[in-house]
This record gives sequence, structure tokens and C-alpha cells, in this order.
Amino acid sequence: MQDEASALWKAEIPTYPDLAGKVAVITGGSGGIGAATCRLLAANGASVGVNGRNEAAIERVVAGIREQGGRAIGVAGDVTDYAAVEEMRARIEDEFGPTDLVFAFAGGGNARPGPTAGITEDDWHSSVDGSLTATFLTIKSFLPGMIERGGSIVTMASSAARIPTDAPTPYAAAKAGVVMLTRQLASEVGEHGVRVNCLAPHTILTERIRGVMPEERHRQIAAEIPLGRLGTPEDVGLAALFLASDASSWITGITLDVSGGKTMP
Repeated sequence: MQDEASALWKAEIPTYPDLAGKVAVITGGSGGIGAATCRLLAANGASVGVNGRNEAAIERVVAGIREQGGRAIGVAGDVTDYAAVEEMRARIEDEFGPTDLVFAFAGGGNARPGPTAGITEDDWHSSVDGSLTATFLTIKSFLPGMIERGGSIVTMASSAARIPTDAPTPYAAAKAGVVMLTRQLASEVGEHGVRVNCLAPHTILTERIRGVMPEERHRQIAAEIPLGRLGTPEDVGLAALFLASDASSWITGITLDVSGGKTMP
């Protein structure tokens, strides 16, 4: 019965044959978009390193992948700490071998929406470190090996980096930094066979958002989106899968708006 369930689960997921056998690392992989991406990669035959801060949440993702016959290892760690990132890389590569795919999805910060004049220095630094610095340190750790072998890096921005929203200013600025970091890096490492692309989702119905967003607000946001609904973690995960695969082999340096049409350049 478990084998039948596993086959059905995989049959419903788009297949990118070149991902089979690849080693992938996902920061922020313990929930939401990151967890969905982990599951999609594993279903495509990749060996998955799941990073986050919540060990229990990481273990749930890893256990779910293994139950479906996938390969995964969980490594808790703070990706704003370079030593912790290096330890994560070493553990994953000791288990699975050299990394082919890096998904720098971790992002965070303490800032709340409100006037920029009222933002504290601590709020600013927590957002910039939680999103932009975390992305940089993840890339810094994995990039030297990828330059030798080639590979694909996918970063995580937000619609807040693309258009003015009610998101906290430090968060928007940090995510805009991720967009430019992606473009700069793509220009630098393309000659080594490393592609670097970015995702910029609009409002996504993660577990956390479902828990805090009133139904009325849910409907209001959906009404403002041309496709008439909020996104799911799988919507973004599927876009990440495409950007990591050879199906996008001549695409680098882009920011893909996964926003139901809310963000149009």
C-alpha cells in the first residue's frame, strides 16, 4: 500500500529527469515554501538537505520524505552564522556528496509594518541579517564547490522587493538586496556553469499565514490578484523546481514573480 501511495504521489508532480541523483540544500526548509520545495525535489529523485531552526519541524519534513521513499537529512542551524552554515554544508556533503543545487530560502526579522521613521536599528539589522545576510552566507559557503562543478542557485525575494506594499521597510529593502545579489552573482559565475535565479512570491498561504490571517483579509487580497486566489507553497516550489532544472538551462539572473499576476513588470 505504501508503495502505491508513493507512486501516486510522484505521478502527480512534474518530472525533471535531470534532477534525479542531484544533491540539493534548502535553507528555510522546515516549513512553508521551503518544505514544499524539499518534497518536490525528493519526488524528483534528488537527495535533500533540509535546514531550519526548529528541529521538530525539520524532522517532520524529513520523515515525510522518507515515508515516500525519498532521501533526506535534516540539519538545524542559524544561517546568519557562517560557522553554522559551514557545519551544515559539511554534514550534508558527508552524507550525500557534493552539492548541486542550493535554495537560499531562509528569511526573517523582527520588524513590523509601520512608518519608516519608527523603525529601530535592531529591527533593521534583524531583517537585513535574516534575509540578505543569510542568503549571502549560504552562497558564500556553497559557491566555491559549485564553481568547480557547475550547478544552480535559487534565492528568495518577495513582491515587496518589486512594488511598494505594506510590508515592513527593512524587509522590503533586504529582499530588494537579494534581487540585486542574484543578478550580480549570475553575471559573475555564469562562465563557470553556475546559474543563479530568484523567486519573488506575493502572499502565500503558508501554515503561519493561515493561522494569523482572518478570512475577510484573505478574500480582500485574493480579489486584488488577477488570477483570483492566494498562492500556495507548492506554487512557489514548482517554480523553484523549474529554475533548478535543465528545463531552464539558458535562464540566469532573472527574478520570477510568482504572484498570480499581482506583480507585472
